[in-house]
Amino acid sequence: MTKFERIRAAIAGEKVDEIPYSMWSHMPGIDLDPVLNAEKTFEFYKTYDIDFIKTMNNGMYSIEDFGCTIDYSDIANGGVAKITSTPINSIDDWKKIKQVSIKQGALKREQEYLKLLLEKVKGEVPVIFTVFSPITTANKLSGGKLLEYISRGAGEDIHKAMEEITKTTCELVERVIDLGADGVFMASQMSSYAVMEENTYREYGKPYDVKILNASKGWFNVLHAHGDDIMFNILKDYPVNAFNWHAWQSLPTIEEVKEYTQKCVMGGIERMDITHHHKNELRNQIFNTIKVTKGRRLILTPGCVIRYPLDEDMLVFIKEVKTETEQILAL
Repeated sequence: MTKFERIRAAIAGEKVDEIPYSMWSHMPGIDLDPVLNAEKTFEFYKTYDIDFIKTMNNGMYSIEDFGCTIDYSDIANGGVAKITSTPINSIDDWKKIKQVSIKQGALKREQEYLKLLLEKVKGEVPVIFTVFSPITTANKLSGGKLLEYISRGAGEDIHKAMEEITKTTCELVERVIDLGADGVFMASQMSSYAVMEENTYREYGKPYDVKILNASKGWFNVLHAHGDDIMFNILKDYPVNAFNWHAWQSLPTIEEVKEYTQKCVMGGIERMDITHHHKNELRNQIFNTIKVTKGRRLILTPGCVIRYPLDEDMLVFIKEVKTETEQILAL
């Protein structure tokens, strides 16, 4: 099978010649340069022979053009990017959030990265583009104080701002599919009971999430439900082809996602066990994930980004265990 055939078969629940797998990371300092980011992403793909590429975009790109200022100066010394100023400093500031152009700034940069990457892969592997849910962007824009502003009565203005963020994100989604992406990987960082109440997410999260997903006409759209204690009750019915979450770190189980969603399970590896060199734990996760799914409707991946810098020994180990487990279970 080609990589396209393998992923399509996994999504459809058909038998595959081998279980598809993939991994991804952030590349601090590299991900601000579209040329270098495309080169390093392509190198990662070739090194580990993954079955699809999730773009490794800069994690702040969705908020920069709306007026956030980001300090990247600590990256070179192993630090992280910091939001130094946001456009939301009062309730009235939500009224100022308007749709921004995708033809300039950080949004243009990330499209350039995608175009360069697609030129390199030459259609030999599926590529999905990372976007962020509108509520994730809104929370970052307000310095992590979205719920505080909701409680202070800014709901109506927040909804209007969310519509503007959603318009921008939908336009970006449509554009990356036109460029050749096979789908989108929508990262939802607020859809957790540890973050907010379910009814609040139903009002401020789900309607905008669904608009983003419906804007993508790709065949390989993925929901990434980030963090612990996700709102599986809401998310399980989202219009996506594959469901990715922090499996083995937090519920639901692999079997629950398989049965309740009837979608392709994309996960099975707890990413921090890669970081901490827990080979026995990783083997156990891979074995049980493959055993429970019988290798159908499964794309073996971590539940989230692998921490940088990467450990080649651990990443090679994952594919070796996958191959060995497939042989032992005679799939």
